[in-house]
Amino acid sequence: MENIEQNIHFAFAVNKHNEFEKKHFGDSDKFVIYEWNGNEFTQSEGEINTFKDDHEDEHEHHHGDKKKGKQIIKLLKSKGVKVLVSEQFGRNIKMINQHFIPVITSDNNIEDVLRVLPKFIPRVMEDIKEQPENHKLIDLRKK
Repeated sequence: MENIEQNIHFAFAVNKHNEFEKKHFGDSDKFVIYEWNGNEFTQSEGEINTFKDDHEDEHEHHHGDKKKGKQIIKLLKSKGVKVLVSEQFGRNIKMINQHFIPVITSDNNIEDVLRVLPKFIPRVMEDIKEQPENHKLIDLRKK
């Protein structure tokens, strides 16, 4: 039987200082990708969010821009990401949860989130295994 716990990739939406902040996932400065190896998290890479200012209407900042959402989904899927971690998600959450497990946190420190996340790995694994049409939000704020 395949060990589904192996190689689960998480994308953390953070600012330039590697901190979570009250921004929608797609408006973060970068995505830091961590890999769960069955026992611990290791950072695998980072991606500057080149899409954060990419909007269909260049004259107006538009939250929930579908074009931007699709570009971010394509990028993160190409990196093998299964889980997104952010302090906020916008209107694109309906599109995001078709592809990823969304995780919301109130911590702004990556290390704090990495300490809490292992408790939720069984839930993540169950969701990945079941492959629902819409993944359920995991709320770390209720830890």
